[in-house]
Amino acid sequence: MTIAETLLWLCTIPSPIGEERALCDAVQARLAGLPLAAPVRRYGDSLVVPVTRGRGPRIALAGHLDTVRTENGPARIDGDRCFGAGASDMKSGLAVMLELVEKRDLTKLGCELTLVFYAREEGPFAENELGPVLAEDPELGGVDLAVCLEPSDNKLHLGCMGSLHATVTFEGKTAHSARPWEGENAITKSAALLARLAASKPRESVVEGLAYRGATTVTQARDGGRGRNVVPDQFVLNVNHRFAPDRTLDQAVADLRLILGDGVRVELTDLSPAAPPAASHPLVQALVRAGVRAVEPKRAWTDVARFAARGIAAVNFGPGENAQAHQKNESTSLALLDEGYAIVARWLTSLSAGV
Repeated sequence: MTIAETLLWLCTIPSPIGEERALCDAVQARLAGLPLAAPVRRYGDSLVVPVTRGRGPRIALAGHLDTVRTENGPARIDGDRCFGAGASDMKSGLAVMLELVEKRDLTKLGCELTLVFYAREEGPFAENELGPVLAEDPELGGVDLAVCLEPSDNKLHLGCMGSLHATVTFEGKTAHSARPWEGENAITKSAALLARLAASKPRESVVEGLAYRGATTVTQARDGGRGRNVVPDQFVLNVNHRFAPDRTLDQAVADLRLILGDGVRVELTDLSPAAPPAASHPLVQALVRAGVRAVEPKRAWTDVARFAARGIAAVNFGPGENAQAHQKNESTSLALLDEGYAIVARWLTSLSAGV
């Protein structure tokens, strides 16, 4: 089976978030009987695969099994593109991982390689299965470098932004809209905050020579009133605060509370830390030399932050097309897939000569 056929096979098995079991079962069955260094370890709908042991630095390649719920036709290859839910984000990365263990002469890999296939990445931070996998697996916490194969067009994306979600509630008092002075309009009470957010500019930070851009944005509004002739007594916003790796989670929470101001009820609902770039790490520099297309800051959140929180250097590199992630009728380039596999294989093989 070619790597393109492997990607197609992955896309034919639906795995929207929360429904990863069938794909996890299929990947585990496919790995059965391969010459691994130790048996596959399963945690829920996630797998840790010890590929090689006893030589070189300890490398983990990590990819999530789940996809977002989007509208896609049947998985198919059309010309140089593979179509299907997750084709870019991130079953193309999973295909690279499977190709390495199935087709590569593992004796030529100059490292202790571990593959991690995990579930529930596309949802809340607390429900992501990589968290308990890192906490429970006896080896994974000791790796020297983790690579999350998120779609990056074969560019090396360093670090990641942190992300906070806050439920912001404005409270008022109902009244008939013919006599609004008898009530207190919860929607209009939000006007000052909405104006501040509309006028705010991205916050730029330079970390290890890389420019990150933070922002605070309203993404949802609800509970805006009981009826069209009733002054609303409650208005609820979801505010998403993105912050650069130069801010800790506690500092970002303080920054967000300052932005939101007084007079509102705030509930923090999803706290995801940022991750430093690790640009000077020797294993990262070796990956750069293996032929990545560019080196850029990651201006979104990824699970490199989960590794970094445990003191593990981590970066983003994958063959999927970043612009195709979460898109209707998602697809990705097979040429990028081939190139991405070649870069990862070249990097892992080069480690035999030392870093």
